[in-house]
Amino acid sequence: MSGIPGQIAQDFAHARRLERWTLFWIGSVVVVMFFATGSSQAMRTAWFEDILSLVPAIVFLIAARLETRGPTKAFPFGFHRVQSLAFLISATALSAVGVFLLFESAMTLIKQEHVTIPPVTLFGQTIWMGWLMIAALVYSIIPPVILGRLKEPVARTLQDKVLHTDALMQKADWMTGFAGIGGILGVGLGFWWADALASGLISASIIKDGFNALRSSTAELIDGAPRKLDTDEIAEEVEALQDALEQRYPGAKVRTRETGRYIHVQVSGVEPEGEVDLASLWPGKPERSWRLAQLSFVPKQSREEL
Repeated sequence: MSGIPGQIAQDFAHARRLERWTLFWIGSVVVVMFFATGSSQAMRTAWFEDILSLVPAIVFLIAARLETRGPTKAFPFGFHRVQSLAFLISATALSAVGVFLLFESAMTLIKQEHVTIPPVTLFGQTIWMGWLMIAALVYSIIPPVILGRLKEPVARTLQDKVLHTDALMQKADWMTGFAGIGGILGVGLGFWWADALASGLISASIIKDGFNALRSSTAELIDGAPRKLDTDEIAEEVEALQDALEQRYPGAKVRTRETGRYIHVQVSGVEPEGEVDLASLWPGKPERSWRLAQLSFVPKQSREEL
C-alpha cells in the first residue's frame, strides 16, 4: 500500500495547507515577540515556546512528503511509519515546552528575581513597555486559537497524531499568551512574582498533554496496540476489530499494531482463506475502513510465540 487513500486525500491536502499557514503565522509571531520581549520572564518564555511550536508543523510536512512515497529497495515496507517517528518528535517538543515553562518559573520564584518593565520612547512619546508587550501577546494568541480549532477535526478524520499534537501545541501557545498578559499586568501593579507564576501555572496542563503523547508515541514505535488519538488508551474500534477477528477465526491469536495512521493485523494459528475484503472486516464506521491496511496470516507458531 502506498500513497494516501482516496477517502482522506482532500483532508490530507487540507492538513498540509494548514501546516504551511502555521509556519507563516507562527513565524510572524516569533518575530513580533522577539522585538517585544524586554526583561519579562513571561515574554521570554512565550517567545521560546512559540519557536518550539514550529516543530510539529515542520515534522508533519516532512513526514507527509515521505508518506506518499511507495516502497523502495532500501525501504521495502514503504514510509508509513515515518508518521510514527514524527509523532514522537512532536510529543517530545510539546513535553519540552511544559517542562521549560515549569523550570523557568520555578527558578525565577526561587531566586526572587524582581522584574521591572521600564518605559520606552516611541515616535516621540514615552509609554510603558508593558503595553507593547501586551499588544504583542494579544497578536500571539489570535493565530494559534484559529489554527488549533481548524486542525482538530482534520486530525480526527485523518487519525493523525502529529496534527493532533500540533493542535495541542497551538493550545499551549494561546494559554501562554494569556498567562503572559496576566503576568505583565501583575508586574505593573507591583507583584514581582506574578510574571513567573503566570508562566508556571499553565505548565501542568501542557506537561500532561505532552507526556500522554509521549507514552502513546513510544507504544506505537514498539508495536503496541493502536491507541486513541488523544489518550494512551487502546482505541475502541481496534478492540472491536480484534473481537470480530477472534470470532471469525476461533482459536487463532490476533495481534494488532499501528504504523502511522494505519492498522496492521496478524492472525496466527490458522490457514489463510484466500482473498479477504479488508473493508468488510472493519467493525467501525465504513468511512474509516481505510485504516485497516494489512491482514496477514501465520499458519504455524512463530519463534516469538513459543
